[in-house]
Amino acid sequence: MKRYRMGILGASTVALLAAAAFGSTAAQAHSPEPTGADRTVTLNANLAELNGSGASGNATVVIRNQKIEHVEVHASGLTPSAPHAQHIHFGNQATHECPTLALDTNGDGRLNTVEGIPAYGPVVVSLTTTGDTTPASLLAVTRFPVSQDGSFDYSRDGIHITKVAGTGTAKEIADAIREGEGVVVIHGIDYNGNGSYDFGQGASDLDPNLPAEATDPAACGVLR
Repeated sequence: MKRYRMGILGASTVALLAAAAFGSTAAQAHSPEPTGADRTVTLNANLAELNGSGASGNATVVIRNQKIEHVEVHASGLTPSAPHAQHIHFGNQATHECPTLALDTNGDGRLNTVEGIPAYGPVVVSLTTTGDTTPASLLAVTRFPVSQDGSFDYSRDGIHITKVAGTGTAKEIADAIREGEGVVVIHGIDYNGNGSYDFGQGASDLDPNLPAEATDPAACGVLR
C-alpha cells in the first residue's frame, strides 16, 4: 500500500487519495485475493500404464509459491512387494505429456526412462517417503514406496521445489507445474513376472548396477 506524507501533499489531497486507495469500509475489511504464484493450486493426474505394466492410479498435488504443500499418489497393478521410484518431471523442451512407443528409439519394444524425456522432461522432484526430494534422490530406491499386493498409498507434506541446473529456477519450475506442465511418473516393472526385478531386460539406462525392470516407467499422468 502506498503511503503519503501530509506535510507535502496537504490535508485535502490526502483525503482524496485515502478515499481512492481505501474505498468503502467494506473494502477495507476485505483483503485482496491472492493471485498468480501466491495462489494455492490443486492439481490432479490420472496415471495410466506404460510398457504394458497394467499399472494405474491417481496423483494430487497442492502447490503454493515454490512449495508442494501436500502430495498424494495412489497406485495399483504394480510389482508386488517391490520399491517403485516416483517423480515429478518437467522440461522446457519437453512436450509435457506421457510418452508413447513412438519414442522407442532403440527399437526394443519398450520405453526406458531416458527415451521418455522428450515427452515428460527430466526429474525435478523425487517423491520419496523420507529425506531429500531433489533430483539427486531420483534413484534412492530404499526411500520410495514399496507396493503391498501390487498397490501403495503415498502422501507427503512440505516439499520444497528447488533449482535444477539446465531446467530452471525453483520459481520457474513451480510456475510450470502450476500451469499444467508437470508429469508424474512411477517406475518399476516385473516384465517376466518372476516376482522381483532382474536383469532379464538388461541394465538400467540410468545406472548399470540396477536392472532395467527397476527403473523403466510403469505409469504416467499429467498434473492439471
